[in-house]
Amino acid sequence: MFSLKDKRAVITGGGSGIGKAIALLFATQGAVLHIIELNQIAAEETVDMIRENGGKAYAYGCDVSKQQEVLRTFHQIGAVDILVNNAGIAHIGKAGDTSEADFTRIFEVNVKGAYNAIFAALPYLKVSKSPVILNLASIAALVGIADRFAYSMSKGAIHAMTMSVAKDYLAEGIRCNSISPARVHTPFVDGFIAKNYAGQENEIFHKLSQSQPIGRMGSPEEVASLALFLCAEESGFITGNDYPVDGGFVKLNN
Repeated sequence: MFSLKDKRAVITGGGSGIGKAIALLFATQGAVLHIIELNQIAAEETVDMIRENGGKAYAYGCDVSKQQEVLRTFHQIGAVDILVNNAGIAHIGKAGDTSEADFTRIFEVNVKGAYNAIFAALPYLKVSKSPVILNLASIAALVGIADRFAYSMSKGAIHAMTMSVAKDYLAEGIRCNSISPARVHTPFVDGFIAKNYAGQENEIFHKLSQSQPIGRMGSPEEVASLALFLCAEESGFITGNDYPVDGGFVKLNN
């Protein structure tokens, strides 16, 4: 079950965290991976891990906010069956203390970056026998999260874009869904805590973990498992849906 044998999968932001976990899992299921990363060294590290285990993978340095770079990269890649829009950046701040520059940067990477990848991938997906787009949204698209104004805006846009693409490309057989994680334990989380709460790392990590009703953060591998299902043939009747992976945050955090 859940075979991706010979499927050609593009993953943006596949050099670390959730994107890396998705890439590694897809490779074990037989996909040929194309990792798009701003940090090409990180992409190459993921590729090396995949190749060491007998998989096929390729790395591309690319700023997803730059459409011409994205178009050139997809031209290099060629045929595509699966697009996973995972690349994104975070921001902390309310509307009143979010600068125009920070707001624009979040939009450029998180929203325009996903659009650029979809725009570039569509000509290839239209000729695929089983085309899939999977976007990484967030619970911030579904509920209010304190001090996440710009980030929430961007993930709300991802959620809306997912529904729009799913509707518009039904006739071409392109399925489009999104995943909305809550807090997931990645190197980014550890770096954020170390930078902003020096000397309180254990306390803050525990506090953030307990904000999920299930009592812990998720793992990148747990998100990757759902991504695999949504990109495999077994989910062929599913499109235009968002799936929280949130330890009960959206429904149980009363």
